[in-house]
Amino acid sequence: MHAIRKRCALLADHPKFTSLIIALILINAVLIGFETYPSVYQKFSSWFIIADQLLLWLFTIEIIIRLAGSRSLKSFFKEPWNIFDFVIVASGHLFVGGHYVTVLRILRVLRVLRAISIIPSLRKMVNALLKTIPSMGTIMLLLGIFFYIYGIIGTTLFKSIAPEYFGTLHASLLTLFQVVTLESWASGVMRPILAEDPASWWFFVTFILLGTFVIFNLFVGVVVTNVEEANAEENPSPTERKLIEVQKELEEIKQLIKSQNKNQQ
Repeated sequence: MHAIRKRCALLADHPKFTSLIIALILINAVLIGFETYPSVYQKFSSWFIIADQLLLWLFTIEIIIRLAGSRSLKSFFKEPWNIFDFVIVASGHLFVGGHYVTVLRILRVLRVLRAISIIPSLRKMVNALLKTIPSMGTIMLLLGIFFYIYGIIGTTLFKSIAPEYFGTLHASLLTLFQVVTLESWASGVMRPILAEDPASWWFFVTFILLGTFVIFNLFVGVVVTNVEEANAEENPSPTERKLIEVQKELEEIKQLIKSQNKNQQ
């Protein structure tokens, strides 16, 4: 049993095995893309079904190999990507009776996300984004307050002038989202209102200055900072490596002193 586990672990960690699985994931994604074309799918529907079943069983074998190569079930399911793969494959078997159900297609496409764990640059970016989530909460709160204040002002001032844009609070918030993305905000939103109320320019100008050029740049700044931190963690500088070595040596010295004091007592 130990020999089987060892062989499965070696196979699961082999670069060629990983490359093969990524290739199968990409093939799976391409096939689902072709399925969105009715003319192609109707012509080769039987081949799509066969390919789907084959890929599903290949992914099942992959999960079995990784499960057999892990130290225990607990250690296997500690890894989030393993849980993700297991759920996707298990869902595929549950929906296999209905063949090409929309949910099944979505679940199969989601396996493409596994490529993130293989490509180092993508992995760094995801780590940085995950670290950004706590900081994003505060910025989102600030952005929500900012949108709410301007939404109330816009509804109050321009409700009668442009009811399609500022007729209600939720319509105003949606309009402000369009404005903050700078998508047709001048010709589509501001100009018609400006023709009726020439003093309305201050509302749009101040909103764009604060929303787009200040608050949105906070998002960019937080992401860039976390990307740099993620790069520093994976590729520490020579000075940082020396500091880490010195810290390890200090810890070893502390342990030696403690052991000597215990022996003397």
